[in-house]
Amino acid sequence: QVRLVESGGGSVQPGGSLRLSCVASRRILGSVVMGWYRQAPGKQRELVAIFTSAGSTDYADSVKGRFTISRDLARNTVSLQMNSLKPEDTAVYYCYHSGNWGQGTQVTVSS
Repeated sequence: QVRLVESGGGSVQPGGSLRLSCVASRRILGSVVMGWYRQAPGKQRELVAIFTSAGSTDYADSVKGRFTISRDLARNTVSLQMNSLKPEDTAVYYCYHSGNWGQGTQVTVSS
């Protein structure tokens, strides 16, 4: 099992940016699915952005062109750069790695 620790959440005004990071407790492989999900109040957890087992990326339609997922395998880290944030992006964001979840980090977009 791997422990995942997220950081970088917070509050921002619409149109602002945030960068989330997730550090894994052990080496991550490029062939393992890893990425970000989110859960807004009263809604189901949904995919935001992810690295597939083939190493490609996949994004939710709602964040395409605004969010960018990246990873640093040498540092066991996956990050999510979020630009042009909207109030509907408000949620708890969770890091995911091969069946394991982080504790979540709150992102609030509000004026």
